Amino acid sequence: MSKLLESKTALVLGVANRWSLAYFIARAFVREGAKLVITCQGERQRLIVEELGAEAGASRVLSCDVTREEELAALAGALKSEFGRVDAVVHSIASASREDLSRPFVQTSRDGYLLAQEISSYSLVAVARAIAPLMAEGGSILTLSYLGAVRVIPNYNVMGVAKAALEASMRYLASDLGPSGIRVNAISAGPVRTASARGIKDFSSVLDQVAGRAPLRRNTDPEEVADAAVFLASDLGRGVTGNVLYVDAGFQITAM
Repeated sequence: MSKLLESKTALVLGVANRWSLAYFIARAFVREGAKLVITCQGERQRLIVEELGAEAGASRVLSCDVTREEELAALAGALKSEFGRVDAVVHSIASASREDLSRPFVQTSRDGYLLAQEISSYSLVAVARAIAPLMAEGGSILTLSYLGAVRVIPNYNVMGVAKAALEASMRYLASDLGPSGIRVNAISAGPVRTASARGIKDFSSVLDQVAGRAPLRRNTDPEEVADAAVFLASDLGRGVTGNVLYVDAGFQITAM
């Protein structure tokens, strides 16, 4: 491509390992000329995230626990002092207890429900509120969702409900931040063999079903998700906001 993100500063939250979609997005952003900042959650993650950042070409690794307002404020302060502004943000953060993922949704614990909502959904609101003041010239905020937000996917359970809240939050943020020139969108990626996806029961059967029934008769390539993120973060996506972009080989159009 032709340096679609040149002169832009991009923040990617959620780079956890070499299989995470955030990692592929981070690499694509650097390929397109962005100055890349990635985050780690505390010192326990710092060494692996710094290694991943070096591989991806990150300019900086900053610590941030998105459940702590003081750390979000510190992140915004560091970004302002070192880079002046932020042009693109990628929110790739989600979590739910393994116990709640492995049992029927009706048996979801109260604590498990609140945990999934806080980390997987509300964190987008918190990140947007903290970083939007650094987008004085407009920008792009992007989050990652999944088909389980709008359809019942076996064994996705509490995470599907959290993703539904995430997509609704994305739309309300797009409405609030649009007058400031800030676009907010989501990519609903097809199932990919990430570390977190492997925590879903019978995930391999989901991959087989998608490959057999999707119009393109294959699973999603993480690099396709990364290229879609580049589009939404770049000026090519300047007229797109409040949307869920499906990158799933077309599976969302098929009957379950």
